[in-house]
Parts: sequence; structure tokens; C-alpha cells
Amino acid sequence: MHNKKRILRRLWDYVYQYKWSAFAALLLSLASNLFALIGPMLSGYAIDAITPGKGLVQFDKVFKYCALMIIFYIASSLLSYILSIIMINLSQKVISRMRSDMFNKLMDLPVSYFDTHQAGEIISRMSYDIDTVNSSLSTDLLQIFTSIITVLLSLAMMIFLSPNLTLIFVVTVPVSILLTRYMASRVRPFFHKRSAELGNLNGFVEEIITGLKTIKIYNREDYITQRFDKKNEDAVNAYYNADYYGSMTGPGVNFINNISLALVSVFGSILYLFGNITLGNLSSFVLYSRKFSGPINEAANIFSELQSTFAAAGRIFELMDENTEPEDLENAVVLNDIDGNVKMEHVNFGYTPDNEIIHDLNLNAEKGQLVAIVGPTGAGKSTIINLLMRFYDPESGTISIDNISIKNVTRSSLRLSYTMVLQDTWLFHGTVFQNIAYGKNDATMDEVISAAKSVRIHNFIMQLPEGYNTVLSSETMNISQGQKQLLTIARAMLSDSKILILDEATSNVDTRTEILIQQAMRKLMQDKTCFVIAHRLSTIQNADVILVLHDGEIAEQGTHEELLKANGVYSELYKAQFQ
Repeated sequence: MHNKKRILRRLWDYVYQYKWSAFAALLLSLASNLFALIGPMLSGYAIDAITPGKGLVQFDKVFKYCALMIIFYIASSLLSYILSIIMINLSQKVISRMRSDMFNKLMDLPVSYFDTHQAGEIISRMSYDIDTVNSSLSTDLLQIFTSIITVLLSLAMMIFLSPNLTLIFVVTVPVSILLTRYMASRVRPFFHKRSAELGNLNGFVEEIITGLKTIKIYNREDYITQRFDKKNEDAVNAYYNADYYGSMTGPGVNFINNISLALVSVFGSILYLFGNITLGNLSSFVLYSRKFSGPINEAANIFSELQSTFAAAGRIFELMDENTEPEDLENAVVLNDIDGNVKMEHVNFGYTPDNEIIHDLNLNAEKGQLVAIVGPTGAGKSTIINLLMRFYDPESGTISIDNISIKNVTRSSLRLSYTMVLQDTWLFHGTVFQNIAYGKNDATMDEVISAAKSVRIHNFIMQLPEGYNTVLSSETMNISQGQKQLLTIARAMLSDSKILILDEATSNVDTRTEILIQQAMRKLMQDKTCFVIAHRLSTIQNADVILVLHDGEIAEQGTHEELLKANGVYSELYKAQFQ
């Protein structure tokens, strides 16, 4: 958890990027408050111009001071309006920069971060926490500026009018400050917990919406509703505790300020009776004392909002301070024209230090080979892909491409050397053409159509309202999971990379379509090194070599026929599926 000073320093760094806007806001705040504070002094002059008795009222002075008061108050209001506009623009610039930095940070985070954090919780930081900081910058920051200037100017005027009465605030103000600091130390953890509970709730909702069909299939609506009610109750309790304890500061400070105003009235009256202060000056002093104590009371009232802002900013900066992927070595090689020979030698890896998944793994995929990786669930098939793409680094051992260790090449060029089709499809809001051509910036329509025909999705696309120019979105199009996967496979066909990875890429298509796709792939994958992870063994019978993983090690390897004759692990898997 970030401490308050560090959060303030980080927020100031963002504001300082637009220092001229902040400086203009400070000057406007100073001028606006100065004009507003001239009013009580003019009011005192007008009162002193009124002397009890017939014909003793100096109406020319009264009207003069009243007119000046109106002019200064109008000027103060106009400056406050301009100041509000500047602060809104400033806050939007700061938040826009902060949101961009946060998104760019997400792009730089390693895959391991997203494996351990819910999407809903991350979105909560991008939306709720950012909005909380934005609200505070546009309103609370302006109020803080105004309060500081008002307090200082009011204090100066009170000392000028009556130093003796000003001594009252020497006692009451420190008491208010001590109370506010004490409550701040007690309340801030509640607001941090509130933001965390909201993030957990958003993460849970995102998870449930994603798996809603499965929930309905198993008739688990009541169970999920109970879990939601529990998380919702935790969030409500966190909100209640934060707001409850945060709201205690305002009434306490207000009570102290009311006592100080009462003391000013009592002792001011005594000074007036002894002739030590005029009625006009006493009236002005009372008005200044209200302006002096008012910002202190307002600061206490926005105390809960500031604590919420600190908690939200802390969560934002926690994400921004996460470790990114390690930088490439200074002399890292850029892979340009590779052959596609992939080798893993004595590789050991575990997602956690105490749970090793891959044990002394050795793999050799030569240029143009189709390598199939099979094995029971948890054997480490997807982990091998994560290591090849360098989403994770092995604890020991070497992974190389064309005899160059992947630790000595840039990550970007390494990943551009691969084309990967995952079991989980991903299509973005855009046309069919844009989704297929995503992996190749200069792809032509003929190339896209050729790729679509290769995976038997062209006819379906032509049946869409605008063919390849049809915009894909959840609101306008209902595409089956199998069709989505065919589109992603067509996208992979356009890639110029020399290595192809298919992670259960045909799991959502029917058997006939799968056979046709396999035939097209064999033609399109010529001169490419291909890794195929498959549970359905019928799809890999033509593989050049099949690696059978068992407990993180290669238990067997060979062609389909060789492994069946060996009557080992692969044979058992094959018999389990087809016999």
C-alpha cells in the first residue's frame, strides 16, 4: 500500500505536467478570493457610516460601499466561473494522461500478471478508481486551493482588525487540525478496503457473465446468486464503514468552529463596550472569522472524499508500479529471416518455485516439421507454448531458434516469428476483412479471400449482409464459436512467420470441417515449423513427430504408427478415444 505522501507526490507529478494551467488557476483563485474578501471590509465601512440619530446616516458613503461590494462580488463570481472551467480542463488532461499511462502499463505487463488478476478487478481500476481521482481533481482540488487562500487572507484581515480576537483561533484551529489528522489515520484503511471490495465484486460479475451459459446448464443460478449476495454485502459493508467513519470528522470540526464563533461574538461585544473596536470592525471581523472557519469545516466535509481518492490513487499506482517484462539484453539479436529450427534442452520450469511442472525437457523441431504435442490434462502442453513464446522464462535450460538462445533475441522479433491460434478465440469490433488481416498490415482482399477459402469460411462470409465488409460486434451479429475459430485460423494463414502454433485450434469445428482444414493447413504450412497441441488424436495422425508428455517430461516420441506399435502412453490415449 502506498503511503499518503507518496500518492500526493505522484499526483503532483501529473498536475505539474500542466503547470501553466495550474499556475493560472492559482492566480485566478487568489484574485477571486481577494475580491470576495474585500466585501466584508466594505460592509464594515458602510456600517460605520451609520450613526444612531436623526440625520446622522451618511447615505452617500453607504451607497458607495454597497455599490463597490456588488462590483467586487460580481468580479469574484466571474473569476470563479473561469477558474472552474480551467480546473475541469486541467483535471481532464491529467486523467487522460493517467488513463493512457495505465493502459500502456497494461500492455507492458507480463502474461503472468493477467494469469493472477481478474479482468473485472483490472477494469475497476481503469474505470471506478480513475473516475474517483477525476472527481477529486475537478472539485476537491479547486476547493482546497480556494480554502487555503481564503484562510490565509482572512487570517491577515482578522489580525489587522483585532489581534486580540484572533487569539481565539490559536486554540481552536490546532484542535481542528489534530482531530482531522487523527481521523485520517483511522479512516483511510476503510476506503482502501472499499475500493478493493468493489474490485472483487466487479471481477466476480465479469466471471459470472462470461460463464452464464454454463451456470444455466447446471441450474446453479441460486448458488451463484448467494455468492453474489455475499460479495455484494461485503462491498456494502465496506462502503458503509468508510462513509460512516469518514462522516464523523465534519460534525466534530463544525462543533469546534461554532464554539470559536460564539467566543468571537462574546469577546468582541466586550471589546466594543470598552471602546476597543468599532461596530463596523466587529461586524467585519465576524464575517472574516466565518470565512476563516468555513474552509476548515469544508475541508473536514470533503475529508471522506479525499480518503476515497487516496485509496483509488493508491490502487492505480500499485498497478503502475508492477514489474514489466524484463528489458531485452543490450546486444539482443533481431530475428529476421529464420529457418524455423526450434530446440529445448534440459528445460525445467514451474509457475511457482515449489511446484515444478516441466522436468528436464528436451525437444528438437526441425525446419518444416509438424510437431504434435499430446498428453493428459496438466502434463504441461500449454506450458511449453508459454515458454516458446517467452511469456515465461525457464528456471534452467536453454530454448533456441536456429541455434540462437531466445534470451539473446528481442521479444518482439521472437513473437513475430510465431503465428499462434488459441483455443479461446478473439475477434475485435471491426469488419471481417480487418479481423482476418489483423496479423498482416498490407494484406490484400485477394489474400484474405484465399485464406478464408482455405479454412472453408468464405461461403459463410459471403452470406453476411456486407460480405467481408460486415462489421462484427456482439450487438449486430450472432456468430457461432466454431465460425469465430475459423476466422482466427484464416487470420493465421496470412502470417509470414516461419513457426506456427495451434493450441486446440480445431476444437470447436465439426469433424468433417476439421479434416478439410487439416488438408488446407498441410498445404499452407509448407516450409513452416508447426506445433500442434491436440486432445483429439485423429487430427495429428499425419504429424512428422508426436511428443507424448507425461508429468512434465517427454515419455514417448515418434510417428503415429510407431507410437501405436510401442503400446505405451500414446497407445493408451488412442485406445481410450477410439475403442
